[in-house]
Amino acid sequence: MKYRMLVLDIDGTLVNSQKEITPDTLNALLALQEQGFYVVIATGRPTAGVRKVAETLELSKYGNYIISYNGSRIVDAADNSIIYNREIPSALIPEIYSAAMAEGIGMMTYEVGSDGLENVISATPIDDYERLEARINDIDISQVDNFLSYVNFPINKVLMTGDGDKLEKVEKKFAEKFKGCLNVFRSEPFFLEITPLGVDKATTIDALLKQLSLNKDQIICCGDGFNDITMIKYAGLGVAMENAQEKVKKAANYITASNDDDGVLKVINKFILEKVG
Repeated sequence: MKYRMLVLDIDGTLVNSQKEITPDTLNALLALQEQGFYVVIATGRPTAGVRKVAETLELSKYGNYIISYNGSRIVDAADNSIIYNREIPSALIPEIYSAAMAEGIGMMTYEVGSDGLENVISATPIDDYERLEARINDIDISQVDNFLSYVNFPINKVLMTGDGDKLEKVEKKFAEKFKGCLNVFRSEPFFLEITPLGVDKATTIDALLKQLSLNKDQIICCGDGFNDITMIKYAGLGVAMENAQEKVKKAANYITASNDDDGVLKVINKFILEKVG
């Protein structure tokens, strides 16, 4: 078998528009893992936002992995241990906050509560995009009065929110402002991600492959968003969903069906199952 690992984005890729994994896709992914194939989730979501998907895929049973925060963290699903972790330098948080306030956009990050679960913490009045982020991840959201005083814990990612046209301009400004210090990119038109410098899905997948003694020619990466481009370009086979942004499609080796038409299952059938044996 040429390929040994399938890396999947969640939203717009693994799950359909109802945020569900179809039974056929699920059965195929379980069968792959049963054969010893690696199935890895790579998402911009916080780790808590992957919990239900990981349980559905039985990643803990098969000892597979979760890449969260757009590559800032790798969790071994077998025991929930963190095997890779990158954080935004705390000295940069005030500067990020000031830049966001000057642009009049939403700003949020994530904290681990006393119950051990992550929550969304907003520095600004909670907007519809922030509510969407909390709902997608099935976690609580709250606004804090003094963000800079409140956030005295390590941060893997900051998420900015706003209208897509506005964030397109802000993205360019922030990319220049934080050049050489932080990664700045949009995962969705209305989500602007700030992550540690040098961290993206591709670099983190590369770190995981080294631990597993695999190489990039042995992996397939599937995604639909701007933040999936690095891993799509990196993979031995980079796959874009039919519903992907055009820029993502241009980066891919292959375009599969949409997330509402079992696009991931079609990749499994075409490039993995027919190669078995």
